[in-house]
Amino acid sequence: MKIAKMISVLGMLAMTAVLIYGFTVGDFFGEGSKLLAMPWGIVSLVDLYTGFTLFSCWIIYREKSLPIAIVWTIAMMTLGFFAGSLYSFIALQNSGGDWRKFWLGKHA
Repeated sequence: MKIAKMISVLGMLAMTAVLIYGFTVGDFFGEGSKLLAMPWGIVSLVDLYTGFTLFSCWIIYREKSLPIAIVWTIAMMTLGFFAGSLYSFIALQNSGGDWRKFWLGKHA
């Protein structure tokens, strides 16, 4: 579980760095329109949001509260795997070392 926590923290740090870089150096709308004009840009976004959706389904399944699950899903769709890494870290912390509780949440 210690390795999983380290990976989630590294994910948060990496995503923090690239989000700051992207928002301070990049042009979100200008570059986004170029990305959507390219076939592989569209493929990449569909792939990315399929992953976000699947991860969000796991969050909704394991959370006790639907409103909290919805907030996490919105965070996932807007902040990407920064939110996913943070959610995983919190779930790991709250699982008390129990992998079953980590994966299943309220269903454990």
